Amino acid sequence: MPNAPLMPMATAVWLIENTTLTFKQIADFCNMHEVEIQGIADGEVAKEIKAYNPIISGQLSREEIDLSSKDENRPLQIKNTDIEISNSEKKIKKYIPLSKRQDKPDSALWLLKNHNILKDSQIAKLVGITKNSVTSIRNKSYWNYNNLNPKDPVALNLFSQKELLDALEKADRRIKREKKQKEKSKQTTDII
Repeated sequence: MPNAPLMPMATAVWLIENTTLTFKQIADFCNMHEVEIQGIADGEVAKEIKAYNPIISGQLSREEIDLSSKDENRPLQIKNTDIEISNSEKKIKKYIPLSKRQDKPDSALWLLKNHNILKDSQIAKLVGITKNSVTSIRNKSYWNYNNLNPKDPVALNLFSQKELLDALEKADRRIKREKKQKEKSKQTTDII
């Protein structure tokens, strides 16, 4: 649907309730059929749909609606079809239900067994538990260690595969850097 507003049905509900536009103008703007718009106006269609204001969302301007309201043959023009989807840098912590929180230590154990190059702090950050918990799981001194079952945290949706790959790349870079530093220090001691 090119040039269609976001949530066309909800936008149509708002336009019917708040403007004097014709059914045809609303139908053309929302890429819907005129009969559907009439059904919405009659209360037969979209009974439970909440109205969505296209002015607040920046898809229409009040002036555009006024111009089209005065001229029945003038179609509404959508203001901006390019919706900017930002990938915000700051990670928003998502809510993890109680039933999944018990999976965090299991996930940490899985990461320790399958990706032992990760630091405890990286695992803690990925899984969402404390570094001390990860360390105690690594040392097998965790209070509930005997009942832990390794579970893939990506499959449990605790974090994404991309986040895991990024952490592994970071760990690889750290290991290479440490290796170079050891070689440098070994060379300097050999020279002395």
